[in-house]
Amino acid sequence: MASNDRQAREERARLRTYRARQEVHARKQRRRTRDNVIAVVALIVVLALATAAQLLYFNGGPGTPEAEPTATPTPTATPPAGENEGDVPSADIAEGRTWTGVLTLNDIPLGVELDGAAAPQAVSSEISLIRSGFYDGTTCHRLTKDNIWVLQCGDPVGDGTGGPDYSYGPVENAPADGEYPAGTIAMARQSLDGYSHGSQFFIVYEDTHLTPDEAGGYTVIGRVTSGLEELRSGITDAGTADGSTDGAPAVPVTITGFTIE
Repeated sequence: MASNDRQAREERARLRTYRARQEVHARKQRRRTRDNVIAVVALIVVLALATAAQLLYFNGGPGTPEAEPTATPTPTATPPAGENEGDVPSADIAEGRTWTGVLTLNDIPLGVELDGAAAPQAVSSEISLIRSGFYDGTTCHRLTKDNIWVLQCGDPVGDGTGGPDYSYGPVENAPADGEYPAGTIAMARQSLDGYSHGSQFFIVYEDTHLTPDEAGGYTVIGRVTSGLEELRSGITDAGTADGSTDGAPAVPVTITGFTIE
């Protein structure tokens, strides 16, 4: 009888030991599963953030008013995509014709032509700004190089965030193939927003390809007809102030004159 009791006690002890081991194993499995889930979630978050960062970088503008150019001018209040904001000059000002003038950067005169037939709204805005003296004394705050070769100008604030008291769209006269030959003058804008044009424009000083985003490409308003070599040798060849591929020009640039007729 005593032998049977001892055997029963030993069986119960072995059973308790077995169950304890099973519980430890189950806890380890649950912990391992939880850790794996946390790791997968963390990886998904990291990948999502990386993807978002790439989209923001590549859709910023030429090379963004700080690409495609950075982007582009930022109005005081960003209007909803698809709407003009403020007192936008009439598109009739351009008269559907070619306008000629001189844009002087530092002491370098650039002959320019603006195509009022191909981009009536943008050219009308530019004519209005030029006639009002808006550009006098403003700077060219941004230079990009290596694949995207543009000098961006026309921001009254001087850091890529300024513009007139209006913004307009849509994109006009953008190259279907994304090719912007040297000498092209085009309007900067915010990425993904075809109604964010203001006063900022960029001059392409070497042949450049700019990939369009959902809003399209960049509104080409005209071209430089003379002085491009002087612009390169006097300003753009020096690169950026910090040696990067996108930044303030090493040679400070001011618009000292802009006439149109």
